[in-house]
Amino acid sequence: MGLRGPGAKPMKKKAVEAVQEPVGPLPWEVEGMSRVERVVAFLEFLPVTTGALAGTTMKVRPWQRDFLEAVYGVDGDGSRPVRTAVLSMARKNGKTGIAAGLALCHLSGPEAEPRGQVYSAANDRAQAAILYNEMAAIIAQVPFLDERVSLRRHAKEMEDFENGSVYAALSADVPGKHGLSPSFVVYDELGQAPKRDLLDALDTAMGARAEPLMLVISTQAADDLAPMSELIDYGQRVTAGDIDDPSFHLTHYAAPEDADPWCPETWKLANPALGDFRSLEDVARQAAQAQRIPSKEAAFKNLILNMRVAAETKFLPLSEWKACGADLRPDLEGKPCWLALDMAATRDLTALVAVFPDDDGGVDAMAQFYLPGDGLADRGERDRVPYTVWRDMGFLTATPGAATDPRFIAATVAQLCSRFNVQALAYDRWRIETFKMALADEGVTDLEMIEHGQGYRDMAPAVDILERMVAERKLRHANNPVLTWCLSNAVVTKDPAGNRKLDKSRATGRIDGAVALAMALHAMEMKPREEAWEPWVDAA
Repeated sequence: MGLRGPGAKPMKKKAVEAVQEPVGPLPWEVEGMSRVERVVAFLEFLPVTTGALAGTTMKVRPWQRDFLEAVYGVDGDGSRPVRTAVLSMARKNGKTGIAAGLALCHLSGPEAEPRGQVYSAANDRAQAAILYNEMAAIIAQVPFLDERVSLRRHAKEMEDFENGSVYAALSADVPGKHGLSPSFVVYDELGQAPKRDLLDALDTAMGARAEPLMLVISTQAADDLAPMSELIDYGQRVTAGDIDDPSFHLTHYAAPEDADPWCPETWKLANPALGDFRSLEDVARQAAQAQRIPSKEAAFKNLILNMRVAAETKFLPLSEWKACGADLRPDLEGKPCWLALDMAATRDLTALVAVFPDDDGGVDAMAQFYLPGDGLADRGERDRVPYTVWRDMGFLTATPGAATDPRFIAATVAQLCSRFNVQALAYDRWRIETFKMALADEGVTDLEMIEHGQGYRDMAPAVDILERMVAERKLRHANNPVLTWCLSNAVVTKDPAGNRKLDKSRATGRIDGAVALAMALHAMEMKPREEAWEPWVDAA
């Protein structure tokens, strides 16, 4: 037979035989094997095509076997409960090999189903081609696969003519992912994905299959709101027993935040193949360079230690911030509070924060945010955060039109004044006159207004107060997601005298909530609450 479609390989081409096929049944066809044993037998039948072990067959390591046991383990009726499996580890730990092997296992091996649809997903075309090329290299060295699988290299597609299953490499930068019905999906390096459109399109398309499986294999993303971070955080809650979800499994190899990044024992925590097919010498070389070159430290922690570390040094460790995530006090009605407003440009994020001190030195922080409603979803894609979700949850107010209307902010301030004993409002000069007029229209004319600049003079003490409140665990913010996002983006710069300010130009995302919170805390210290006046009572 000839070519099957443009770019397909001749079916009579002799395979490059690195695998000697046994006489009789294939290893995974032996009677009495469990489902996991069949998967392992299939993987160990495949050749290693690159690297120091090229020319040998795959050998499933114990740590890989543990992952496969968790994913392909079955219930009493023989069905596999896991529908989403996440494997997160550092680079160069055999991710591509096991992903390619499992994709072939679902295309033509023991996990294949009639007319199945197998997809690999990646963030761009170059990344999508990596897994396809690895699968094609394996097929060329395995005669039984070479005889039944046709390759269409130009389209990065395959077809198994015996069971009718197909495979395609998909990338997020190409539209048209709807209408698919995946039986198996492997998403490669989701940690580098700027948005979750492709992940959601494939995940929601799996409902027509009896036992679909989404496999995500990736290093960690740099920030908490990335799609990969959300999956890991969810998986950790499942593992801890906080959420009962047998359809979700996470295997996570990463160095903890408090570990010594230069210790070989720490390297092993994120690199399960270290000293095996992951070079210990290479990791030691990169660690030595990261110690000497500060700009390389963040990349080393993220890619080699699989830590959630952004390239820019952040103002506060996110673990410290999250430790202050207790709920707000339920009895805040009528209590004294101080407000701060960071009024953004007409189309940017505006933050309004109220802080409520208690008698023990603690502070409750209540925040509300504003954005124009027009194009909110598109703006969320650009900023890589779920603005529409936050709007629906009540943390974000989407004002009508293409610009933020100050009247909505003034209405919120008026409501706060009616509910609480508002002492003062700290503000930046940007667009403040328009806001003051809107506030007057709401009938708020006696609120003390404190001008608060954004330079080192005003922001240095504000930054110090915020840092101290978090470090001493005296702040409660109830895990407001928008405020948390702003704090996770916050970066400080110093002047020659060592004064610090939150620098929007250096931040990786919006920091308006962090700025407003610091301003509110500073206003609370600049303008202490006046003692309540009590009428004199004649003792007689």
